[in-house]
Amino acid sequence: MRSRLRSGLLATGAALLLGGCASQRIESYAAEQPALDLKTYFDGRLVAHGMFQDRSGRVVRRFVVEMTGTWHGNQGVLDERFTYSDGKTERRVWRLIDDGDGRYRGTAEDVVGEASGQVRGNAFSWRYTLRLPVDGKVYEVQFDDWMYRIDERIVLNRAEMRKFGIRLGEVTLAFTRLTP
Repeated sequence: MRSRLRSGLLATGAALLLGGCASQRIESYAAEQPALDLKTYFDGRLVAHGMFQDRSGRVVRRFVVEMTGTWHGNQGVLDERFTYSDGKTERRVWRLIDDGDGRYRGTAEDVVGEASGQVRGNAFSWRYTLRLPVDGKVYEVQFDDWMYRIDERIVLNRAEMRKFGIRLGEVTLAFTRLTP
């Protein structure tokens, strides 16, 4: 009995470890609808409501983002204006390039190098390193950022933040498209 219990616990532990190592793949969303076309969805005015949760899950920061997107051919600009619950404000201007076949690149002043990602079906996944100011210091943190189109107006965004491979927390946003 004890041997079976130990074997069961080991098998469960191994499954959890292996499952924790698996990451989702953008290809698994290829058939999901409605399709997320970044150049269409992020063209015009949007608003997003979001929060940052630390690694324990506690909400430590809430914010609203007013965004305007414009596209000319394969190049786009997303102008984001953040207002945090403590009254602080920030601005980030993304410059995006559609490389075709659902692949995108992007830069912003506080992004190290380039962000890169892909769209498949209703999902967009991209990764980048962001310079994040905290208490007078600036840290470079890695973002694994996923967006999912829910309907014509709503996109949900979930981004995991890591430093040296250690999970720092998670950003969650709900985008609402204001203009057609």
